Amino acid sequence: MVIGSSSSPVEVTNISGFGIWLLVREKEMFLPYDEFPWFKDRPVREIVNVEEPQPGHFYWPELDVDLTEEIIEQPERFPMRVKQLI
Repeated sequence: MVIGSSSSPVEVTNISGFGIWLLVREKEMFLPYDEFPWFKDRPVREIVNVEEPQPGHFYWPELDVDLTEEIIEQPERFPMRVKQLI
């Protein structure tokens, strides 16, 4: 780690009843639960534990969720299928 550099280029800045907000290098992105249901009703500690293994690629290890900046910004281009347990 370089002294003075940020060790966390991605940060969850808000969790609301509608979704979560990510701050990535001074850019905010909103992930609504309608498009990203994996975050709804999850413990805060799991949601805020986000990594950026590569620029623009985000991973939540406790949720096993992988997303890219492109998917977050244009979810309509990437139809997601969610399996619901009965």
